[in-house]
Amino acid sequence: MLISCYMEHPLDNPIWNALRTGNHALALGDQQARILPPDVGAFAGLADYSPSTFASLHKLLPAGALAVLFTAEAINLPAGWKPLLHRDLLQLVYPALVAPPVVDSHLVALQEQDVPAMLALTALTNPGPFLARTIDFGQYYGVFQDGQLVAMAGQRLQPSPYVEISAVCTHPAHLGKGYANQLLRHQIKLILAAGRTPFLHVYENNTRAYALYQQLGFQLRKQMQVYILERQEQ
Repeated sequence: MLISCYMEHPLDNPIWNALRTGNHALALGDQQARILPPDVGAFAGLADYSPSTFASLHKLLPAGALAVLFTAEAINLPAGWKPLLHRDLLQLVYPALVAPPVVDSHLVALQEQDVPAMLALTALTNPGPFLARTIDFGQYYGVFQDGQLVAMAGQRLQPSPYVEISAVCTHPAHLGKGYANQLLRHQIKLILAAGRTPFLHVYENNTRAYALYQQLGFQLRKQMQVYILERQEQ
């Protein structure tokens, strides 16, 4: 007898799968819901989107705290959550086994002492949430000009065997110099060398970034949904 068995792709629920595999050392929670320390990120992973898993998440967060979800399709929210954002989000994967050529001699591994500069750059360019300990995800590299951090990129969610490239940003005064291109190539090289597969997320209207990702060989895997929820008292 043939038995059909559906197995969810790890990138259909990337936050949950990251917090129980590649990023498990940072995760707080249980077998239904997991979060990150608030100074690392607001990402929340749920095993599914049932009332019981949302109840578990509700217990993990204080009133007014934010929870960011990436879901494969639209979901129904139970009581206790105020949606602040719901948008389509494109998920791209790098399917090749070889990284594009990279000239990375000017790239610098970013350390704890660089966090103030990283916070300033991400506040200016808004590539996505970046907090005081987001650097704990690891593998952040940047470009400095005259002592100023002008471009950076790093790694974030790691739902094994995938690794997300994130915080790709360039100071507006230094656009067009190819820094993001080289940082992305370097990240692809690092991830492939570790035996993992690069992926990333982008809003479709971020046409400049989307075009660069496609140029480098990333392919659209799926249209996802991003939610930013505020935890309410019930």
